[in-house]
Amino acid sequence: MALRAALISLLSLVGGPVIAACTGEGFYDSMTDAQRAELQATAAQIPYAQGLTWQAKKDDDTLTLIGTMHVYDPRLQIIRSDVAQTVQTADLVLLEATPTEEAQLKKAITDRPEVFFITDGATLPERLDEDTWQMVSAAANARGIPGFMAAKMQPWYLSLTLAVPPCAMTEIMAGMTGLDKMIITDAAAAGVPLQALEPYTTLFDMFTDESLEDQVDMLRVSMLVPDLQEQIFISMLDLYFAEEVGILWNMSRIAMTQVPDIDPAEGQAMFEEMQDGLLDQRNRAWMPVIAEATEAHDNIVVAVGAAHLIGDTGVLQLLENNGWTITRLP
Repeated sequence: MALRAALISLLSLVGGPVIAACTGEGFYDSMTDAQRAELQATAAQIPYAQGLTWQAKKDDDTLTLIGTMHVYDPRLQIIRSDVAQTVQTADLVLLEATPTEEAQLKKAITDRPEVFFITDGATLPERLDEDTWQMVSAAANARGIPGFMAAKMQPWYLSLTLAVPPCAMTEIMAGMTGLDKMIITDAAAAGVPLQALEPYTTLFDMFTDESLEDQVDMLRVSMLVPDLQEQIFISMLDLYFAEEVGILWNMSRIAMTQVPDIDPAEGQAMFEEMQDGLLDQRNRAWMPVIAEATEAHDNIVVAVGAAHLIGDTGVLQLLENNGWTITRLP
């Protein structure tokens, strides 16, 4: 996933709280009428581009698929209320991560600090040129991360932190949660079992497999100008609640071509790489997990970042290809 403007949208839709503190005109609203019309036309060609809640049926099995947002917004309470009964009467809830995986990740940070932090050898100021390090340090400070701490973070790990605009950090530090955590809370209250679709190492293994050069590129992209970051964040939420996930995804693609000092063609290539790693490969890997779950359960909720649902390699299309009948829920 090597990328940034998409990192903002992706990490939120794929899956920190959100932007009650981020205000102003969104990136989508700042586009011209012609640009928005082109975005809408392109999104219309994407399978399952509109909608957040879906039902899939095959023989006696039923899946309810919920496209989540991993960041907090008060409007999520409406969706939570809409799906609460379905969640609490399910046989099983499948998610990208459950509290078990989160606990495993926290333990890994303690047991394997070298994965997340530079514990030996040159720190970031020694690995980067002076101008780049000063930009990185300033971006970290704007998010409440002291320079000395940023200097010891692995480039990929710091990139994920810088993917969040400064205006959203207050809510994140307050521990406010996205729709996934709300669903976990409701399922647990009803005694519905939870299961992860993938090992807890999946995402950070993907990042750590990148070369140091690619990780530094991620860092540069993560320093997208703050105003543009905020604009993307604002539109990300507005389009999500409008259930226009396809438009949101293509907006992120366009934003990637506007990152300072990144050639538009390079930005496009980085976005494609990000989509393949964060979405496509994971979606395909989830299919056997879902199939196996249906052998023991016939009423399952699948709650994953909304971007996972759309497109030719999205979860919905992959299920349809495997004989499931897909219906959008109101």
